[in-house]
Amino acid sequence: MGRKRESAGGLKPGLFEIDSGTCELVRDTFSADGWVVNVNDVPSSHIDMNDPTVLEFEYMRWISGLVRAQWDSTFPLRALHLGGGACTLARSFTAEFPGARQVVVELDGKLSELVREWFDLPRAPLLRIRVGEARAVTETLNENSRDLIVRDVFAGAVTPAPLLTAEFTEQVRRVLSPGGMYVVNCGDRRDLSLAKQEASTIGSIFPHTAIVADPAMLKGRRYGNIIIAGSDVPIGDSPALARELLGGAVPAHVWLTEEVQSFARDARVLKD
Repeated sequence: MGRKRESAGGLKPGLFEIDSGTCELVRDTFSADGWVVNVNDVPSSHIDMNDPTVLEFEYMRWISGLVRAQWDSTFPLRALHLGGGACTLARSFTAEFPGARQVVVELDGKLSELVREWFDLPRAPLLRIRVGEARAVTETLNENSRDLIVRDVFAGAVTPAPLLTAEFTEQVRRVLSPGGMYVVNCGDRRDLSLAKQEASTIGSIFPHTAIVADPAMLKGRRYGNIIIAGSDVPIGDSPALARELLGGAVPAHVWLTEEVQSFARDARVLKD
């Protein structure tokens, strides 16, 4: 394995060593401008080189929809991304919110170097990549210093346990400004036990919650992603958002606080 440099014609596919194992850069066969980053054989990110607003992963489109429904493009968004990959979502927010200032926390320093080299990521102060563990970094941040925190951290197919708990969620709320929003990408099995526990945990800290997922996932018919969000103000209640989610390649539903509470009614709050 070795690094393949960019040629005059652009990027070249290849397999690369990173701190956590291997990273593979693969052409998107369905898009002339698209690239996929696989980390340890798991698809981690997709980048469209010419259009940062293209989000091929459905769950990222759902997160983007929630965020754009909450704030308009003039808002000077201060965002913290826990879990970086190729910084696809942060890159898209830079295009959607020109005044945004964002920090991406990525545990794998070598991966961070590679994606900076490969892709047209915004530079500081628009987008900074901070190498570190997500909880440890969050606990160092000042109160009321972020408007949005997105958690998209996986070790294989599992989010590390320290990032699931009420104690960590309390730290997130401390860092968020009034009216801020916490959004997590929860990967779960058909029994939805983790999603219910996550919804219960986030709901124990934030008075307003929302869930976005496709109907088959919400009915426990398959493994997949569920987006869970919390805030101290109502979120997810825009009719335009509901229409947008239904119009995607994988139509999704949005549940508001009462439905989320019903979904999580018998689930335990996760603790350290």
